[in-house]
Amino acid sequence: MKIGREFLSFALVGVIGLVVDVVVLYLLAPWLGWYAARVFSFLAAATTTWAFNRRYTFASRIAAGGSIWREYLGYLATMAAGAVLNYGAYVLTLHWVEGRWAAALGVAIGSMAGMGANFLSARYLVFRSKPSP
Repeated sequence: MKIGREFLSFALVGVIGLVVDVVVLYLLAPWLGWYAARVFSFLAAATTTWAFNRRYTFASRIAAGGSIWREYLGYLATMAAGAVLNYGAYVLTLHWVEGRWAAALGVAIGSMAGMGANFLSARYLVFRSKPSP
């Protein structure tokens, strides 16, 4: 089933995004703090997942001749619902969990919280099927 393959690929790409998210977060947090750094790390992860999902997960659904910038900005905009769930779970984790890896755990929990909404919005809003000729 195509949607199952796409979801699995989306999840695997999400793991790559999770790594980018955590690395950028831990690099920026000493200067920006855990909350502001998370905004930038999320944007870095979203950009990474857009590129990988575009190339692998939804490659067959991309219409030729479309604006790549419009697609990218559309991807970021549609990730907003997932981003709200993601950031909320992250903040709650930081308030409830202590220790060196609390932020990484928050990113992971946040990523899982937003994954369903992000997959559906990417599949049906950003990477819609090519129109039939």
